[in-house]
Amino acid sequence: MILLIIALVLAPMLMALVGTGLAKRMAHRLGMLDAPGERKVHVHTTPRNGGIAIFWAIAIPVGLGLLMMPWVQSHRFFGLLPKHAVTLMRLEHVSLPLTWLLLACTLAMHLLGLLDDRLALGALPKLIGQLAIATALVVIGEKLKPGGFRILTVLDGKITGGYFISCALTVAWLTVLTNAFNFLDNMDGLAAGVAVICSLMFVITAAHNAQWLVCAILLVYIGAILGFLWHNFPPASIFMGDGGSMVLGFLLAALTIRTTYFSPPEPWYGIFTPLLICAVPLYDFCTVIAIRMGHGRNPMKGDTNHFSHRLTRHGFSNKAAVLIIYAITLATGLSAPLLVRADAVGAALIALQAGSLLLVIHLLERVGEHIQ
Repeated sequence: MILLIIALVLAPMLMALVGTGLAKRMAHRLGMLDAPGERKVHVHTTPRNGGIAIFWAIAIPVGLGLLMMPWVQSHRFFGLLPKHAVTLMRLEHVSLPLTWLLLACTLAMHLLGLLDDRLALGALPKLIGQLAIATALVVIGEKLKPGGFRILTVLDGKITGGYFISCALTVAWLTVLTNAFNFLDNMDGLAAGVAVICSLMFVITAAHNAQWLVCAILLVYIGAILGFLWHNFPPASIFMGDGGSMVLGFLLAALTIRTTYFSPPEPWYGIFTPLLICAVPLYDFCTVIAIRMGHGRNPMKGDTNHFSHRLTRHGFSNKAAVLIIYAITLATGLSAPLLVRADAVGAALIALQAGSLLLVIHLLERVGEHIQ
C-alpha cells in the first residue's frame, strides 16, 4: 500500500516538476506573462501558465489509469498486487464514465482559465462559463448515475423540489469553491499549498469509507501540485494563473461531492466535513466579497483585500503570511475527518473549534486595519 501511495504521488509530481519548467520557457511565446501592477505583489514579470503543467500532470496519470482499468480487470494477476490496489481496480462499472466526465469538465475549466489568462475575460463571461461547466457535470453525471455528482441527494422526495434544490446547491458549491481557490491565488505558493493541505484531509476522509478511487485521484492531485509548488513557493518563478487555480478548486469540489461523509446509522453532521476542511479558502472568499460589496465595488473585480494581503499590511512578509495561512488551514481542517466518528457533542466541539479559530484570526487581522 505504501508503494502504491508513493507511485500515485511521485509520478505526477515528477511530471509537474518537468512540465512547469517547460511552461516557463513557453510563456513568452504563448503571451502568458504577468507584469507587476497596482494590485500585484510581485515586482518582476513572471510566467503565469503553470496551470498547464498542473492539469496535464493530473489528467495523464488518471486518464492512463482509466484506460488500463478494463485490461487489468480482465487479467488474472491480482495475486501479485496489494489488497487495496485490487479493490481500486475492481470498480463498479459506472465509476469509469463518471471519472471520464470529471476529466472532461476539468479540461473545460482549464481551457476557460487559460482563455482568461490570455485574453483577460471579464468577470461575467468567466462566471457564466464556470456555471455552464458545473451544470454540465451535474446534469450529465445524473444521466450516468443518479446522484453521480450531486450533494444532498437525501432531499430527493423529502421536500417539494428537493431534487432541483440539490442540483442548484451542487452547482453553487462547485462554482464557489472554484472561485475561492481562484481568489486565493494572490500570493506565491498560497493556493497550491492550501490545496495540498485540504486534499490531504479529504484523503483521510475518503480512506475511512474505503473510497479508493477518490483517494487515488486525490493523491495524483497532491503530487501534481507538489511538483508545481517547487517552482511556485516564495519567491515564485512561475504562477499557475486561472488555468491552474480554477482547476484546483473545481476538481477538489467535484471530489468532495464523490466522497461519502455518512451512511445511516452514522451521524448526519458528517456532511459539514468539506466546509471545515475548506474553511480558509471559503473565509477568504466570503470576507473579500463582503469588503468589496461594503465599499460599493464589483465583488468579482480583483483588489488587495485578501486574507494574505491583510496579513502583510500588519508587517508580515509574503512568505510568513503564506506559512501562517498554511497553519490555519491545517488547524481548521485537522479535526474535520473526525466528524464521521464523533457523537453530537464531539461534532459541536469540532465545529466550535474551527469557528473560534477563524473568529480570532478575523479579530486580530482587523486591529489597525485600513481597507484599501
